[in-house]
Amino acid sequence: MADDPSWDEIFDSQPPQGDVPRGQAAPTSRRELRERQGTRPRRVDDHGLPPRRPRRRLTWLWVLLTILVLLAGGATAVWLTFEPQIRHVLGWEEPIDYTGQGTGKVVITIKNGQIGGDVAKTLASAGVTKTSEAFYQLLLKHPSVAFEPGSYSLKKQMSAQAALSALQDPKNKVLTRVLLPEGITLKGVVTALADLSQSTGVSREQIQAAVDDYTSYGLPAEAPSLEGYLFPATYTLDPGMSAHDIINTFVQTMFAHLDADGVAPTDRHRILTLASITQKEGGSTADFYKVARVWDNRLAQGINLQSDATVSYGAGGTTISTTDAERADKSNPYNTYANPGLPVGPISNPGDAAITATLHPADGPWLYFVLVNGQTGETKFSTTLAEHNAAVKEWQAWLKAHPGFDG
Repeated sequence: MADDPSWDEIFDSQPPQGDVPRGQAAPTSRRELRERQGTRPRRVDDHGLPPRRPRRRLTWLWVLLTILVLLAGGATAVWLTFEPQIRHVLGWEEPIDYTGQGTGKVVITIKNGQIGGDVAKTLASAGVTKTSEAFYQLLLKHPSVAFEPGSYSLKKQMSAQAALSALQDPKNKVLTRVLLPEGITLKGVVTALADLSQSTGVSREQIQAAVDDYTSYGLPAEAPSLEGYLFPATYTLDPGMSAHDIINTFVQTMFAHLDADGVAPTDRHRILTLASITQKEGGSTADFYKVARVWDNRLAQGINLQSDATVSYGAGGTTISTTDAERADKSNPYNTYANPGLPVGPISNPGDAAITATLHPADGPWLYFVLVNGQTGETKFSTTLAEHNAAVKEWQAWLKAHPGFDG
């Protein structure tokens, strides 16, 4: 019909795609359509998918972990500080005593005047008993128990009863004895005492410090060290003695022997110096009296002592053998070849025999002596240099026949 709309009018009346206003060109892409509609473009990944949003759940997880760590740290601190109290409240208390006879070995010392409580603390600190309370509570049940001062060989981790039984057994008492042989040097004394440190509880460092403090023992003013003033003997060391106490025992014993021999305090240094050289050079004790006479004769005639033992000592040697250079070294205050008179001090700790020989030398004109047999200790004494040189050749022949002998 003439009044019907044409196809063009029908299409013009339709709303444009995407709500495009009449007369405006249709969008050519989705992006253009979104821009016209005022919407923001959505981000997509390489696959055209929107990216995932970060999960807030991870943040809460880290917060939770932090809180748990703080709580654990606080709980640990509280446990370390109040463990005994917490165990007591919760009924988790550990036993205060070990069981059994223990293992290993440890030496403990009970000192004079110590009571049961002191012994209990000593055992616990040494690792013998688990606590001092365990041993002390046992002692309360046995009030008649008494402890003898001394050192005892026990074990670690013993029950209180086992420790008490061990302390009452005489077999476990350690008697600390030290032997100082005649002629031992100061260095030798330090080593001998250091070897007993486990028993005495006195370390090498403490011993050396006591030795270095030599002016505190009442020695003559001219003494350069303790060398010569420690009497050689066998000593039983009381428990709890300090390093100074031990050294002082040796010194006072030497003074007692010198006093008994009638040596005046002002003459102690000279007598001990001479006796120490005789002790080192004399060979057999039977020869000590002749050797002592040689020293007296040479000093009286103004002849240098010419003792190899003194030279070696001053040079740090351990034998009586010396070199030409060592014998020519006047800077060595113990060198009796290059320097007249006595050395600056003793070179060893002499025993009674050497001291007695020094005080009562044999009668004779001898000025020389030399060892001629290193195995038997035979020594020849001479009055003239010619006699002495002949004896020296005899000694040299013996040395040639016995290579390796170092005196």
